[in-house]
Amino acid sequence: MINRITLILLVVLAFVACKDEVLLPKPKAQLRLEYPEGEYEKVDTKYFSFSKNSLAEVVENTENLNEGDLVLNYPLLKGSIFITHKIIKNNLQKLMIDAQKLSYEHATQADGIKPSEFYNADDRIFGMYYEVSGDAASQAQFFVTDSTTNFVTGSLYFYVKPNFDSIYPAAAYLENDIKTIMETLRWK
Repeated sequence: MINRITLILLVVLAFVACKDEVLLPKPKAQLRLEYPEGEYEKVDTKYFSFSKNSLAEVVENTENLNEGDLVLNYPLLKGSIFITHKIIKNNLQKLMIDAQKLSYEHATQADGIKPSEFYNADDRIFGMYYEVSGDAASQAQFFVTDSTTNFVTGSLYFYVKPNFDSIYPAAAYLENDIKTIMETLRWK
């Protein structure tokens, strides 16, 4: 009798255990990075002021940079925005060509470079913003000028090997910060 009960249990267990479910491979996980909404505070230099994200640490390095130049370090995002100021001395065209050339030096590694004009006539701020897509060293470049005295350039760099898919969330976040810098910049 025990053999019969065991046999019946095995048959029932076999029917219950068998399912027609097809096992599909699980999709690769998508990295989801979320950064806090930017809180902005004013930064003053000798030549201009602007608003920066409170996540950024301002570093002034007068050994390697000119007076008024600074670096905005973002430790959480492992990146920095380098800001350089130059006085225009009848060389505006050369400064603009150099800034554009710097942006297009990344073209060999980039999938694309999208330029956008920036224009604020009320505050005499004119410039260009270059969004770089792909595995380039810099994901964004910009310059602004008053066209008579001041010329400011900026570049976004990350402290990691360029891999656009991996750094895209941080790059998009910092591109918004760069646009805020351009929109809030005021000459002194």
